[in-house]
Amino acid sequence: MPRNSRCTNRGSNQGFTYIGILLTVALLGTALAAVGASWSLSHRRALEQDLLYVGQAYRRAIESYYRTTPNGAHQYPRSLTDLIRDERGPKVARHLRALYVDPLTGNSDWKVITIPDGSIIGIASQSDKQPLKRANFGPWEVAFTDATCFCDWQFVYLPQLVNNSGSST
Repeated sequence: MPRNSRCTNRGSNQGFTYIGILLTVALLGTALAAVGASWSLSHRRALEQDLLYVGQAYRRAIESYYRTTPNGAHQYPRSLTDLIRDERGPKVARHLRALYVDPLTGNSDWKVITIPDGSIIGIASQSDKQPLKRANFGPWEVAFTDATCFCDWQFVYLPQLVNNSGSST
């Protein structure tokens, strides 16, 4: 009889250990899910910041191209590659060091914004995802407020905007 009682006690202790391990695994899973959600949100915010940086770099490059047109006849670029190799003057100008990829899509498939003659005045992302940032934009990005998709974030250079905002930064 002592043998049977030992087996019974040993089995019940193993049951409690098993439940304890299951509870620990469940708590760890919940904690990891919370960390994953937080990381995902941080990653999306970082991609938005990257898009704002890259978009402004393109906008400034288009502005530089427009302002440095020889003979004072302002022109916009006809292609994005004109921004990295501008051969209009006696010396090759580089308004961008390289063409950036869209941080949201990972491709160089920018939506190019043109005027009727085909000249490029800006770019926008092809992403149709909804941005997290919806307010508190800088002076060049005020139009991004309450945008429903990243494709509505259009980084455009128009001289009229410089005159209205008071600066070209």
